[in-house]
Amino acid sequence: MMVRRKAGISPVVATVILVAVAIVIAIAVAFWASGLVGVFTRFEKIEIQTAYWNGSQVVVIAKNSGSSPAVIDMILVNGLPCNTGLSNQLSVGGTVSFNIPPGATCVRTGGITNEIALHTTSGKTYPVAVLVP
Repeated sequence: MMVRRKAGISPVVATVILVAVAIVIAIAVAFWASGLVGVFTRFEKIEIQTAYWNGSQVVVIAKNSGSSPAVIDMILVNGLPCNTGLSNQLSVGGTVSFNIPPGATCVRTGGITNEIALHTTSGKTYPVAVLVP
């Protein structure tokens, strides 16, 4: 009867191969997860840099300091829509200026503090108070 020797890889080589495969898979999962994190953590953040009465109208200057573009679609004055149907796109780091004149549905004059709010298409509102003499 013949005795056959069964040959195989050594346990050390098998361990090295398994560790190498595990490292490659871990790196692939890390790159995939970091890509998902970048997509789901984008946000808009409008900062109203200044808002003032220039003698004839309210001037509002806003900047997008978030990581996603924002679209301002409406300006509210004292809780009521004043300027609707806007589509001012603010890119990341972009700045926009609005001039809001006094009127029946807009800015009230006579020593009154008006609350001006910028509304975006994502549903967020960014308010600021302006004293109008």
